[in-house]
Amino acid sequence: MKTVQISLNSIDKVKSFVNDISKFNNDFDLVSGRYVIDAKSIMGIFSLDLSRPIDLSIHAEEDINNILEVLKPYLI
Repeated sequence: MKTVQISLNSIDKVKSFVNDISKFNNDFDLVSGRYVIDAKSIMGIFSLDLSRPIDLSIHAEEDINNILEVLKPYLI
């Protein structure tokens, strides 16, 4: 598992983020304070405070470099 910080500060960014990570079969969790949300859930993401950076937990071992490449536009 790897954890990175991302920024999803617009509706378009949230949509493209969910589309990008949905291509992978791995699990992704967004952690904001005490809340843990499935990162593939658009409704779940909009329940978070998107004005601050969010921790993304990536539950993957093999594909991690490909995943990080896709996540580059969102990384802080």
